[in-house]
Amino acid sequence: VCLCFRDVPSVDILVWSELPTGAGLGSSAAYAVCLAAALLTACGAVSCPLKEGDSTARWTEEELTLINSWAFQGERVIHGNPSGVDNAVGTWGGALRYQSGKITPLKRVPTLRILLTNTKVPRSTKVLVAGVKEKILKFPAIMNPVLDSIDAISQECQSVLEAMPANPSPEYYPVLEELFDINQHHLNVIGVGHPSLDRLCRVTASHGLHSKLTGAGGGGCGITLLRPDTSPLAVEAAKRDLCACGFECWETNIGAPGVTLHHSSSLNAEVLHALSES
Repeated sequence: VCLCFRDVPSVDILVWSELPTGAGLGSSAAYAVCLAAALLTACGAVSCPLKEGDSTARWTEEELTLINSWAFQGERVIHGNPSGVDNAVGTWGGALRYQSGKITPLKRVPTLRILLTNTKVPRSTKVLVAGVKEKILKFPAIMNPVLDSIDAISQECQSVLEAMPANPSPEYYPVLEELFDINQHHLNVIGVGHPSLDRLCRVTASHGLHSKLTGAGGGGCGITLLRPDTSPLAVEAAKRDLCACGFECWETNIGAPGVTLHHSSSLNAEVLHALSES
């Protein structure tokens, strides 16, 4: 496809990440999206959206669709049969709804502060999915209502997230915290919990914070919601206690923009140093 536009010289690609790979955080999809965007820009299949004076820029909707389609092919190489959710989030950012193979980006969602914690417990998505399927076949009358409840939690969460930008009231956070708690209990019921994740939830609860697993479960990572008025001292104390468990912890945001082209002047010192070393 690229040769229809212009030849691309041989290139060296340096990949730099602050997140652990293979931890269920979508790092492979982020890699595929960035690689697709870079190569499509290099060969002229999409424009170079940076104008003079811009520190960052994003591609058009049509160009993002092309980037996403190539990123999905990259995910297929890595995972075999991916859902397409991770590369879609990496491309468009924000939040999206995934149901029965259909991906719908959500309009206007708030940026939420979270703690992201890696328990460092390895897990196999394939084994966990097989275990859930086995439980559903064994106890359909018990498991299907649990799955329906998880779906209802997702819909309620979507309603809250879409209402927040127009009315940034603090009353939404207790609702999200309660949904986190209920969801985490349900995920334990269907068999994707783990003692390390239970410990994570107990540690953060001792600081008045609410957590749930993210990704496949069975170990891996959890997220902890931080309210805007959460005390910095409480956050630091929670991080300290989580690290004392042998976990890795980062403070970050969800709902951020998707793939973005950055001018070198907008990159942080650590990234610039990594690039200069290549």
